[in-house]
Amino acid sequence: MKKKIEILAPAKDLIHGMAAINAGADAVYIGAPQFGARSNAHNSIEDVAELVKYAHLFNAQVFVVINTILYDNELETCRQLIWKLYDIGVDALIIQDMAIMEMELPPIVLHASTQANNRDADKIKFLKDAGMKRVVLARELNLHQIKEISEATDVELEFFVTGALCVSFSGNCYMSVANGERSANRGSCAQNCRLPYNLIDGNGDTLIKNSHLLSIKDFDVSDQIPNLIEAGICSFKIEGRLKDIVYVKNNVSYLRQKLDAFLEQNSDRFTKASSGKSSYTFESSLDKSFNRGYTDYFVNERHQAIGSWESPKSKGQYIGKLIRTAGNSYEIENGELLNNGDGLCFINQNNEADGIYVNRAENGFIYPNVLKEIKDGTFIYRNNDTAFIKIVEREDSAVRKISTTLLLSENENGFELKATDEDGNVSVVSIVHPKEQTKNNESIEQNFKINLAKTGFTPYNADEILIEFSQNWFLPISKINEMRRTVYEQLSEIRLTNYVREEHQIVKTSHPYPETKLDFMYNVANKTARKFYERHGVTEIEKAFELQWDPGKSRVMTTKYCIKYELEKCPKYHKDTMEAKLKEPLVLKQGELEYKLKFNCKPCEMEIWEKDAEFEIEED
Repeated sequence: MKKKIEILAPAKDLIHGMAAINAGADAVYIGAPQFGARSNAHNSIEDVAELVKYAHLFNAQVFVVINTILYDNELETCRQLIWKLYDIGVDALIIQDMAIMEMELPPIVLHASTQANNRDADKIKFLKDAGMKRVVLARELNLHQIKEISEATDVELEFFVTGALCVSFSGNCYMSVANGERSANRGSCAQNCRLPYNLIDGNGDTLIKNSHLLSIKDFDVSDQIPNLIEAGICSFKIEGRLKDIVYVKNNVSYLRQKLDAFLEQNSDRFTKASSGKSSYTFESSLDKSFNRGYTDYFVNERHQAIGSWESPKSKGQYIGKLIRTAGNSYEIENGELLNNGDGLCFINQNNEADGIYVNRAENGFIYPNVLKEIKDGTFIYRNNDTAFIKIVEREDSAVRKISTTLLLSENENGFELKATDEDGNVSVVSIVHPKEQTKNNESIEQNFKINLAKTGFTPYNADEILIEFSQNWFLPISKINEMRRTVYEQLSEIRLTNYVREEHQIVKTSHPYPETKLDFMYNVANKTARKFYERHGVTEIEKAFELQWDPGKSRVMTTKYCIKYELEKCPKYHKDTMEAKLKEPLVLKQGELEYKLKFNCKPCEMEIWEKDAEFEIEED
């Protein structure tokens, strides 16, 4: 049996979700009224139901994120919400809190969110055996680790493919709580990682001033899709439930074309996970959407700098170097690519991201809204492509159609039209109508085909049209159009009726958890989650950070990202080139905020602690 490979797209709301489906997504993930890790992307049950209906027409799936940690007084509300989501046809829930595994649930499929920090083969196998159908892997994993996990368990594996990166291991960032009691694990991240900091060494000397030292580039492993599939990935997830519709369409269409090329070459083993084919009026390109520059992170091991220190904002598409400033205009390499209204980005002489708008583009010269001093040779990027945005924002920029064959034939009392779609669903419409020959017994078969092909705004294409008449019968075009409309309306109802939602009833297990002691990073915030772990042999369980924060002395982040590496001062990777070691502890300072950095070289990780924390500095 061929393995289905899926593109999973973000949906801020119903409109974004439908746009993602039209652009070629096999599945979308969306927030419900509560308990999603993006508090600004909640949706009504009614809108989720509408998206479910639209997606299922294309055999695409809808997953709902319930991936925050839950407090005791929220558990019953959450349980009732899950039943409502099941009743409207949602295909799966993406969850973090293990309390959900203890609830009396409908037979709805559960996926373990990346917020559950899924990077260990033993723990992922445990989740599968506990009833999880799919696990969303940590972004920090490399190809070897993914393959190791795939070989350890047959659970479905999902992996991010494009979009923003959390600098922390997902689910293990507490900076937002510590600096304002806004919990990222509760959907209210304040993005302290995107702030500018000074870097101070153990001597008190400032090494770097006012740089976004925890801000990293965006993720793009689209060129690794073949390798990731071979390693065991079946779903490629696009980050971005807060991103705009241009970002969603551009990312989905780009990946759809990439994945389809792979599937065509490997059709003996793999197939797409939904129906229909999308067409586009634009040429997709990831650098035309919001991005801070791209990195493959650690998929191919640690091999490059991944920081985006100049700015946490979008850098965009590289255009060319500034050739010269001429009067009140700039001459830029490839300036003919620019249009009136474009936004341009560059790094100024203070090493800060700066920008201008193009008031007028003419003969390769750019007349900006504000003339700024820019050094010749400066790299110029476009982070707002007005022409591209205008095209992609159109509703018809991405259109998805299901292939059908139409057969117009005669019967005892008149005529019938049969539509058979690419999945084998059949719709038949008959009309009672006298059989009269055409004038001069001429064939008007071509006229029939022309009108039957007019599928318009329906989700169908008539890719093959057959006419089977014993004689050259006449049939008014109005009747042809009526039959075509009705047969496709019926086909949509048939497709929705025939859609098979996978179901899975959780059965409580007691197999041992790989750990017997859990610290605060396991985010246990309620009695029911505690009960889940205890039943699986865990004997010591710390409360979630949100319930036990010790101001000033806490570890607020664990990350694979390393500032030493970014500075080329890593004793492992740069021992042959660095002149002197850094005096530790290194400190990040931003106004009143101050953090100490701890480097754990054996697992190749960095920890961020509050300023009053005490810890031993490891020898390299």
